Amino acid sequence: MDITYHPIGIIHSPFKDLESMPIQPTSESSAPGTVEIKPEYAPGLKDLEGFSHVILIYHFHRVSRLSLTVTPFLDSEPHGIFATRAPLRPNPIGISTVRLIKVAGNTLYVEALDVLDGTPLLDLKPYIPEFDQSTEPRIGWLKNVKSKIPTARSDKRFESSG
Repeated sequence: MDITYHPIGIIHSPFKDLESMPIQPTSESSAPGTVEIKPEYAPGLKDLEGFSHVILIYHFHRVSRLSLTVTPFLDSEPHGIFATRAPLRPNPIGISTVRLIKVAGNTLYVEALDVLDGTPLLDLKPYIPEFDQSTEPRIGWLKNVKSKIPTARSDKRFESSG
């Protein structure tokens, strides 16, 4: 079965290359940016401004290879791709929960962005704590390295030539 998605917009951020980009929205180096929704999808933004956060679902457009095991930014040991948020996935789809500042026309103004400039947006959803927060989460191997999250930065390990 073939599945085809088409971008509904584009994410604009100050991050022009992968190196030194934050690896998660909670990073100290995450930044404000905008999400430009294609005009034909703008009516779908009705009532979104009442939410404090949105979940961006996007395509890792700079990924051209797959790896089922990776050494993530926060560790020196390899892990299965599905136990990480690394981009070298069978379907290179990323997610980020960002703070929604305002909606103006077909543009979302957001904070805590960790996405490369020009990334195609596939979908977005409102963040709803009652739906999206687990009461007893386990974080696997990250338990031992979670203190690194605020300061970790991207590097070239997941670029096409890497």
